[in-house]
Amino acid sequence: MYSSELLKGTLKTIVLNLLKDKGRMYGYEITQRVKELTGEKIQITEGALYPTLHALESQGELQTEEVFIGKRVRKYYSLTEKGQSTAKEKVNELVDFMNTMKFLLDLEPRTGNG
Repeated sequence: MYSSELLKGTLKTIVLNLLKDKGRMYGYEITQRVKELTGEKIQITEGALYPTLHALESQGELQTEEVFIGKRVRKYYSLTEKGQSTAKEKVNELVDFMNTMKFLLDLEPRTGNG
């Protein structure tokens, strides 16, 4: 399992990209999907997820829909148009960052003039 420090900087990107791929999801579903996709290397706690979801919603990146399931209400999250755009930007930024880190940590030889 990765440290919470590593996860903290990537959580918004993870959530935005998952919602871009899946359409709409509820909180617990997000945590389980991430755990499943990463072979349990990334486990998102509710304490980290919900503040991130609320921040993305307040920034206009997410919209919510409440669905009644029996006597319970389940809140689904999906991307707004702004969120779709932000998801692409965040993924591109993270990929560039990871490539930079590979060079910085001398894990991959530099190519070109850079």
